[in-house]
Amino acid sequence: MKRVIPAMIRSLAVSLLAATVLVGCGKQSDDASSNSAEAVEPKAKPLIVYSSRAEHLIQPVFDLYTEQTGTEIQFITDKAGVLIERLKQEGESTPADVFITVDAGNLGYAAAEGLLLPLESTVLEVNVPEHLRDEQNRWTGLSLRARTIVYSTERVAPEELSSYEALGDEAFEGFLCLRTSKKVYNQSLVAMLIAEHGEEKTQQIVESWVNNLAVAPLSNDTKVMEAIVAGQCDVGIVNTYYYGRLKAKNPDLPLALFWPNQEAEEGAAKGVHVNISGAGVVKYSKRPAAAQALVEWMASDDAQAIFGGVNQEYPINPAIPVDPEVKSWGEFKASEQPLSQAFELQPAAVKLMDRAGYH
Repeated sequence: MKRVIPAMIRSLAVSLLAATVLVGCGKQSDDASSNSAEAVEPKAKPLIVYSSRAEHLIQPVFDLYTEQTGTEIQFITDKAGVLIERLKQEGESTPADVFITVDAGNLGYAAAEGLLLPLESTVLEVNVPEHLRDEQNRWTGLSLRARTIVYSTERVAPEELSSYEALGDEAFEGFLCLRTSKKVYNQSLVAMLIAEHGEEKTQQIVESWVNNLAVAPLSNDTKVMEAIVAGQCDVGIVNTYYYGRLKAKNPDLPLALFWPNQEAEEGAAKGVHVNISGAGVVKYSKRPAAAQALVEWMASDDAQAIFGGVNQEYPINPAIPVDPEVKSWGEFKASEQPLSQAFELQPAAVKLMDRAGYH
């Protein structure tokens, strides 16, 4: 016998079925809306960094930034000159957002070629001393390195040393080793001596160095120190982190660093010559705000600690503690000459060194 569903019950069933359908449709609509929102909000593209710094020195910095911010960073490493030429050739089509390199001369050249964007940043003004930033805010220092005197602890007493200029004294005739003048580090050193003394006096200083050379200029700072250890010479000029690397391999290294120009001597520069690794935002970056955020973060506490520890450099921010190993080398007063002069005076420095016979 066919069962007959009362009208009221049949009506209720139809209503429940309709409600179920509507609920299902509502959920489908919400999911579709969510999928649509995801489609119009794609994941941010990674920041692209061109860097002349070795991968092992910058990878830890970028990894920490990604961990803290979620921003992915991709980077290309090469020599500074190669990367600058690449930026010039790419022009507006460059994928790069940030340029990182060493030496204020290289940064100054990139800025002069119109490759870097002027920045307005309270963060950098607070964290980076003025003389370690570009006067037009196109680049900023990120870490500090000192170019100082290194000497044999077996044959030289620190009391015999005083200044860069004094390395040309007769007492050091035949006892000095230098790296080639073709490297930008020495070009910047001589440029800053020109800023301090003028060209005529600086040429006399460089000529006195050449007269005191024990061997022809060497290809790098490590070879300068190895020549001192081997007894070929007694004193030289090197970047501090090269000393740190060699000492890490040989804790009994018979060498020590001397901080020159600490006293106010007549005819001597004021303070140890320092230089930087630094960065700027690429002029044609597609994400200039995000690029500036990365540069600002690299002048912050966390990044500064990595720069100091990994490469045995000094924090650009004077409020950040120095790595214990680096601190063990002693404290010094650094020159406060604006590093923007390194680029401005490098052409004159190169010509001067050539005239002085320093090759």
